[in-house]
Amino acid sequence: MEFTRSLELLNQAEELLPGGVNSPVRAFRAVEGTPPFIVRAEGCRLTDADGNEFIDYVGSWGPMLFGHARPEVVRAVQEAAADGLSFGAPTAREVELARRITRMIPSVEMVRLVNSGTEATMSAIRLARGFTGRAKVVKFEGCYHGHVDALLARAGSGAATFGTPDSAGVPPGTVADTVCLPYNDAGAFRQVCDSLGGDLACVIVEPVAGNMGCVPPDAGFLETLREMTEDAGALLIFDEVMTGFRLAPGGAQELFGIRPDLTALGKVLGGGLPLAAYGGRADIMRQVAPEGPVYQAGTLSGNPLATAAGLAQLELCRPEAYEYLEEISTRLGTGLQEAADCAGISARVQRVGSMLTLFFTDRPVRNFQDALSCDRRAFARFHRLMLERGIYLPPSQFEAWFVSTAHDRAAVDQTVEAAAASLRDLAAERG
Repeated sequence: MEFTRSLELLNQAEELLPGGVNSPVRAFRAVEGTPPFIVRAEGCRLTDADGNEFIDYVGSWGPMLFGHARPEVVRAVQEAAADGLSFGAPTAREVELARRITRMIPSVEMVRLVNSGTEATMSAIRLARGFTGRAKVVKFEGCYHGHVDALLARAGSGAATFGTPDSAGVPPGTVADTVCLPYNDAGAFRQVCDSLGGDLACVIVEPVAGNMGCVPPDAGFLETLREMTEDAGALLIFDEVMTGFRLAPGGAQELFGIRPDLTALGKVLGGGLPLAAYGGRADIMRQVAPEGPVYQAGTLSGNPLATAAGLAQLELCRPEAYEYLEEISTRLGTGLQEAADCAGISARVQRVGSMLTLFFTDRPVRNFQDALSCDRRAFARFHRLMLERGIYLPPSQFEAWFVSTAHDRAAVDQTVEAAAASLRDLAAERG
């Protein structure tokens, strides 16, 4: 494939935008390639500025559960736009969308709409601190909760540590109350929970990690978080920005039968427009201004276009959609694993519902340290080979792939065939 026009655009962009992009992973630095500049998308396919067509497993990083340019969603946005783009005032759609969210996710009794997953997690943590009157927050290494200063911290080698900043510009004091632990380590959490006692405000976790690749929770891990936070008088926050409405109509909490105190939502909720939310128990949510002392606001929060898209998107979250997603995702995951095995490549597929990752490793990936041990150079080469064969994958070993209802058997079979050929090429290059 030729990427001449994309390269021209990248060169122009790098003079105007840091790295030529508006979000770091889009720069393709981890896979040492030129990012295709996309001009249109429909269903499960993208077209770039050079006219190349790709089968897409990025899905705008998760929102496109029902494919790109889904007619019902596009139509809803067009109709809303005809009446005005933003009012900065209450609308009926906000009420209707809030009602729909609370019906689909029983743990969410009240909800506040925001514009991004970062806003949702930031606001949920502020609310948890305000509600409990405590400061300490536990997060898990490899779980990304947006670019919130207090959450840009990670653990040292397998040990619980008080956070050190993971980004320049974040003062050490900002993360001093953030405790990082290895994902899936229930024992480490028990120890920290006991040591913090009455200082722990909340625990925030991706119930299925997707930002170190797809890493499911071990049996008993989420249950331990729920039990220990209840005993400690702390709040449990599920970051379902990625998993919400994707893994089930009620998200991962429906799938695993765990009821958190607060939930952050995004991605699928907006159907491709900037829309997110946080919500939970009514007694907690009533602490948000103007009812309570915890302040949070947003000029474009709950704007007409986003809420119209959200309502149209959630209307599509029917049982048959999830049955199909499981069927087609199983077909993809099984095909990828068989292709790797046949090529003699050490790789394993990890999947939960319509989220999956092909890790270049010979062992299960249970936490961030396991993910870091994967062969990232092999993934980078695989990514390039797949792109040349018309398959658009997340440009990082540490990102989940997303399947949509627009992926039909032909698209999945084409993907598996491309993977088999790419893995054979990779094996041959290794000698």
